[in-house]
Amino acid sequence: MTVLMEGIAFGESPRWHDGRLWFSDWGSHRVIALDPAGRHEVVVSVPSFPMCIDFLPDGRLLVVDSARRRLLRREPDGAMVTHADLSAISDKPWNDIVVDARGNAYVNNIGFDFPGGEPAPGLVALVTPGRAPRLVAGDLAFPNGMAITADGATLIVAESHGNRLTAFDIGPDGSLSDRRVWAEAGADHPDGICVDAEGAVWYADVGNRRCVRVREGGEVLGVVELDRGAFACALSRGDDPRLYVVGQKYGDAQATGPTGQVVVFPAPAAGAGRPSC
Repeated sequence: MTVLMEGIAFGESPRWHDGRLWFSDWGSHRVIALDPAGRHEVVVSVPSFPMCIDFLPDGRLLVVDSARRRLLRREPDGAMVTHADLSAISDKPWNDIVVDARGNAYVNNIGFDFPGGEPAPGLVALVTPGRAPRLVAGDLAFPNGMAITADGATLIVAESHGNRLTAFDIGPDGSLSDRRVWAEAGADHPDGICVDAEGAVWYADVGNRRCVRVREGGEVLGVVELDRGAFACALSRGDDPRLYVVGQKYGDAQATGPTGQVVVFPAPAAGAGRPSC
């Protein structure tokens, strides 16, 4: 493990894009781009929590503005504009996002006020260019990380409270069908996820301080350990693949100051599918 960046308040939503790792620092309300040498820049600030990110096919950044229940889009001149209003679907916290090759954005909602609210089923909404957002999946146990397979045919959702990865077929109109368990996670609570070029999925697990690589059906192919909670992960593309993990000490009353890090491990296969490209 190599520590690439420290001093992050609350890192989440890493995405490999255009040769750099982009991620959200929820604690400082910033989106940061980090290169493999450890140089970073703040791309945009959004006063929201959570604020997950992904990219449209033309490279424009999308940011989930959960506080105002909307999806923002960063224009080429740096302006942030409303891409979609999500308030008609739910007033509960919006969470992760993944965008397919056609520009369809899947955004999930945990379904209850976290952390103090009574757990309730979450959902996935679809934002399609030129159409109002619509509900495409429900009854999810704290939907968290999402990824789309390399062929664009399957959406995989981490159900953190369900201890599993759940898959859906993606229809021509972006609708979801044929819900099924892609992999059981045992005692793990999968958070952020990513797909690799061999069709396996990496998931991050906060409580067990690790990332796990599994194939469809649940066979564990590999594990990397951290010294703090692993919240999400992303894979680089091309030769010499690397697994990037954002993590921080969570629920540690002794921690003082920011404990967030971006760490990197060698990986057996490069990233594939989405998010990121």
